[in-house]
Amino acid sequence: MSEHGRGPETGAGGWDPGAPGVLWLPSGRLVRGRALRRPLPDGPEPTFAVHLLGRRPPQVSWEAQWLRWPDFGLPVSRGEALRVLTQAWTHAAAGRVEIACGGGRGRTGTALACLAVLDGVPAREAVAFVRAHYDRHAVETPWQRRYVRHFAA
Repeated sequence: MSEHGRGPETGAGGWDPGAPGVLWLPSGRLVRGRALRRPLPDGPEPTFAVHLLGRRPPQVSWEAQWLRWPDFGLPVSRGEALRVLTQAWTHAAAGRVEIACGGGRGRTGTALACLAVLDGVPAREAVAFVRAHYDRHAVETPWQRRYVRHFAA
C-alpha cells in the first residue's frame, strides 16, 4: 500500500505518485501540474496535456489541447473549459495527463481543482484539496476560487 492507502506505488496513468507536481485524485487517477516556464521534468512525457495560456502555446510531441486562459484570469469560454477538462479527466484514467500554465499555480491549480470536482470532490472542498495535495499557493485569486465552486454546476 502507498502512504495514501490506495494501492500500489504506481497509480492510474503511469505517473509516479511521489513525483513533483503529481496530484492523486480520489479515484486513483494521477495528474501532473507544472509551470511551462520551467524545463520539462525528467521521466516519461505526458500522453495528453492541457495548456492554460492567453496565447497559443508551442507545439509538443504529445497530444495537447490549448485552453485560452489569461494569466490571473478565468477561461475565455466556460463551455470549452468544461469540455477540455472533462477530456483531461477521462484521459487520466489510463494516460499521463499534464495540466500546465506559465507559473503552475493559479490557472493550473484552478484546473486541477476542477478535475477534483469531476472526480467527486465537493466543489466547496476542491480548492483546499488541491492546496493540501498539490501546492499550498494554488488557485491564486478570489474569482478562481469562485469559478471552482460553480464549475460543472
